[in-house]
Amino acid sequence: MKNARRLFFRIGAVLVLVAVAACMMVIGRGHTVYIDNKTLEYEGETYKAYYRAVVYVDGKKVSTLAARERGMATNIGQSFTMTVGIVEEKGRDEVPHEITIKLPYNMDGVIINIPGYMAGLPQEAWMTEFVSAPSEAEMQEEAPTEEEDILAGAEF
Repeated sequence: MKNARRLFFRIGAVLVLVAVAACMMVIGRGHTVYIDNKTLEYEGETYKAYYRAVVYVDGKKVSTLAARERGMATNIGQSFTMTVGIVEEKGRDEVPHEITIKLPYNMDGVIINIPGYMAGLPQEAWMTEFVSAPSEAEMQEEAPTEEEDILAGAEF
């Protein structure tokens, strides 16, 4: 009887820990969100960048993006909400738009293209994964030299 009770409590403790870990994976997942105000080409159509886009996250101004610029915000969780004040042409008033996006689990860095999103394009058009380009030093380290190529082919 004592052994069965002990086993029951151990299994219960393990299940509680697994449940907490699963919740933390979803709730506490961090993302870096990059916001683009760049011209987008999709299926032969061109979606022009706005004159200016002002991005607010949690009521705080994150960045002011002119055409061809990128801003950044960090987000904890799977849902990202921002308010974008769009100025289409110089001299016009800023028009606010609230945007809520469900972020994918498999991407740490997410790029959101504002003109593509505002045009109502499908998600694969305006959301991409951010992949940093390797530095020149990293590229030179990886590329074998001519001497290394010769030595690799030689038999001793």
